[in-house]
Amino acid sequence: MTVSVLIFLPIIAALAVFLLKNEIAKYVALFFAVAELAVAGWFMANFVPDATIQYSINVPWIVKMGIYFNAGIDGISMVMVLLTTLLVPLIILTTYKHTYKNASAFYALILFMQAGLLVVFTALDGFLFYVGWEAALIPIYFICAMWGGQNRIRVTLKFFIYTFAGSLFMLVGIIYLYMQAPNGTYDLMQFYATKLDPARQNWVFWSFFLAFAIKIPLFPLHTWQPDTYTEAPSAGSMLLAGIMLKMGLYGLMRWLIPNAPIAFLHWQNLVMILAVIGVLYAAIIAFTQKEGKRLVAYSSISHVGLIAAGIFSLTLQGTQGAMIQMLNHGINVVGLFFIWDIISRQMNTMDVNQLGGIAKVAPKFATAFLIIVLGTVALPLTNGFIGEFLLLSGVYQYSFWFGLVAGLTIIFGAVYMLRMYKNVMQGETNALTATFVDITGSEKLTLIIICVLIIGIGVYPQPILHLSEAAVDKLLLTISTKAMNVTL
Repeated sequence: MTVSVLIFLPIIAALAVFLLKNEIAKYVALFFAVAELAVAGWFMANFVPDATIQYSINVPWIVKMGIYFNAGIDGISMVMVLLTTLLVPLIILTTYKHTYKNASAFYALILFMQAGLLVVFTALDGFLFYVGWEAALIPIYFICAMWGGQNRIRVTLKFFIYTFAGSLFMLVGIIYLYMQAPNGTYDLMQFYATKLDPARQNWVFWSFFLAFAIKIPLFPLHTWQPDTYTEAPSAGSMLLAGIMLKMGLYGLMRWLIPNAPIAFLHWQNLVMILAVIGVLYAAIIAFTQKEGKRLVAYSSISHVGLIAAGIFSLTLQGTQGAMIQMLNHGINVVGLFFIWDIISRQMNTMDVNQLGGIAKVAPKFATAFLIIVLGTVALPLTNGFIGEFLLLSGVYQYSFWFGLVAGLTIIFGAVYMLRMYKNVMQGETNALTATFVDITGSEKLTLIIICVLIIGIGVYPQPILHLSEAAVDKLLLTISTKAMNVTL
């Protein structure tokens, strides 16, 4: 079995779901999403955690232009495949108590987006990577534009312009690498083998960096994110924050730094500063937010800024921390957005100041909310702890002062997250919150799965770390070797 099964199954599923009547679409979509997770589970069960590319496919596509359908999975890709295939069925399950106009199109777009994401995380051909990058953007644009909030058109247009402009810069970088490759190919390994002088690496660095920095997003290219997350339907916010932004983080490790290591080392201090500023700035802005979903959006900027800083540190601890924290952040942020989706649907508001006392009428909901908050603030024995510990270790190795400032996100995050929980869940109920109904059915199942993952990974993170360890070692060795060769 090759990775093509993972890529094409969601496409077939999207076409099938699109042709169904609205009422049954969500059930068929969930069936295919769970089937995709089962395939990914088989891949992971049979995966050898070394540095090799496995389950690969490499067939001619547009041969005259050196383009091949070339994809495969190593330890870094495996974690991203797990992230994508795990979260998509959960996200679909969170929608079960909503009614969507043209539901068949809604669920088909989610599945088509999953295919694009998996292409990005497994592509070993530059052209294929770009196709997957754009294929993941188009569905989320329509999801936000068609099922979003009142300001969805203006906000979604800004999001599309930002990300599409970044994509064009990346396309220029891919074509430039193709022109420099000795064999006229888009093959990633040939790109790695191409020796570029520092001046040419600068062009490659900035073309990729702009695309990835917008997608993550990094300060100051983050301004599209809070509005988009707020106006998007809850499932769209989960797709964006839980999975899509990881495309940029993954791109840093797979496509930017190994192809332009000298340029990266030249600009490393600058990008570390931007990442650390983003960590601190977004955390401070989160303090001032009264709307729950917007608070989660700024919290996400802060947390992914720390993940980016770990990658930029070019240390084993920082990169391994980034790998596991991308998975953890996805689980936690989907949980938080789902919490606010439940509150919004029942209370018709996300204003923290209008809520209070929900724990008294909904103890199951309160327990799940608390576990997700504790995972987000990195309490020991929750999933966030090991990731942020490794990330901060990597940043500290790069710079004590950067590590000190970045570490403030743990303190700030604990303050604004626990304050949010207290204001929403504690105290006395009011006329609004007294009518809150505790979780049942699909809500209860989804939150149980999320809470089990938060505690399970927190107690025993080694299997996830083991998946990527050898591939991360090889990546760091490739970067250092190429940097040395170019320098010599």
